[in-house]
Amino acid sequence: MASYDVIIIGSGPGGYVAAIRCAQLGLKTACVEGRETLGGTCLNVGCIPSKALLHASHMLHEAEHNFAAMGLKGKSPSVDWKQMQAYKQDTIDTNTKGIEFLFKKNKIDWIKGWASIPEAGKVQVGDDTHEAKNIIIASGSVPSDLKGVEVDEETVVSSTGALTLGKIPKRMVVIGAGVIGLEMGSVYARLGAEVTVVEYLDAITPGMDAEVQKTFQRILKKQGLKFVMGAAVQSCEVKNGKATVKYILRKKETEAEIEAEIVLLATGRSPYTDGLGLTDLGVEISDRGQIKTDDHWQTNVKGIYAIGDAIDGPMLAHKAEDEGMACAEVLAGKHGHVNYGVIPGVIYTHPEVASVGATEDALKEAGRNYKVGKFSFMGNGRAKANFAADGFVKILADKETDRILGCHIIGPSAGDLIHEVCVAMEFGASAQDLALTCHAHPTYSEAVREAALACGDGAIHA
Repeated sequence: MASYDVIIIGSGPGGYVAAIRCAQLGLKTACVEGRETLGGTCLNVGCIPSKALLHASHMLHEAEHNFAAMGLKGKSPSVDWKQMQAYKQDTIDTNTKGIEFLFKKNKIDWIKGWASIPEAGKVQVGDDTHEAKNIIIASGSVPSDLKGVEVDEETVVSSTGALTLGKIPKRMVVIGAGVIGLEMGSVYARLGAEVTVVEYLDAITPGMDAEVQKTFQRILKKQGLKFVMGAAVQSCEVKNGKATVKYILRKKETEAEIEAEIVLLATGRSPYTDGLGLTDLGVEISDRGQIKTDDHWQTNVKGIYAIGDAIDGPMLAHKAEDEGMACAEVLAGKHGHVNYGVIPGVIYTHPEVASVGATEDALKEAGRNYKVGKFSFMGNGRAKANFAADGFVKILADKETDRILGCHIIGPSAGDLIHEVCVAMEFGASAQDLALTCHAHPTYSEAVREAALACGDGAIHA
């Protein structure tokens, strides 16, 4: 029986970051992982492989649509799907081996296998039981189910199966217009598939800024994606390698169906806590299956903590990482903190979509007096030169104090641009603070400054 200061269950972004921080703070640390590689869903079958395919397919799009206009002439490249899959796997391997190196560097024990917690202070893996002063559950999440739709990872796939299709389908139906559905739908649309997105609600990307939603859907339509909105999926039948999705249009109450070679079920994710024995331990679980924790990420059972997708909050890798570091600080006797008001969200399509803080709808609902500063990328010289002028930056600031309350970007490198606003919000900055900060020219980031200027006397290039 090995004894540790802390054992982390799960090696995804929350788990491996928590393990590294615990080790850096002098705690004897182990991490339990049942996969053959470290990194969890994100590095193995989520964030990293999907970004590899998004990048590769975007390069194809550039070659087909923009190279000739730049004087780069020649035959458009053909798609070698097998090689694209190999490139994706190389990307995964490089990242997962990097985590393994960091574990060795920080003297973290990797306990290989699947964990259960027979009692507080003990973690069982196979026939072995290990002692720990503290346990952090970072077990992540799995794709959510939908009644009437059975995933076989061949014809009807989850986000995991969508990454490893045997071939590029001619027709694909995506159930759900959230982040995963739109990212993977974009990949296959660029690669030549006819992609139809079926969404229950009347707007894509639920919870995002309404203006961004409309602009984003319009751009995706221009790129070839089709949308069926307000559609309640009833069933998905597979016959002779083809799938038929049946749905009801909620407003008209009429039935319809659509056929495709591949159906991607992308209706969200659910916490994964199977096999841990939490019910027997008396750990409180919410109605949504999330582990309940206090302000220090501790469950109602002393010495057992939980972070990431397994608890409340946005299911984002960087949110899990922040919680992992903060929880480690708590265990080391320090003050761990996560500012949940400044956690950005990004969709890695082209253009990218990024947001942080409040939306206009949320501010209206709260009765907050606010002002809007908006700037289109059509006024940004770098964006126009790079055929990336679709979209805008919108900054929301308090009407009286000018303090930044939120930012919503759709445009080139939005996922990188959002972070200067995150830093500004972390320091309680005003829109004027951003507006008075010199930005290099020509860069996409000038659009952020212009939006900040628009919160005051007005943008220069609008």
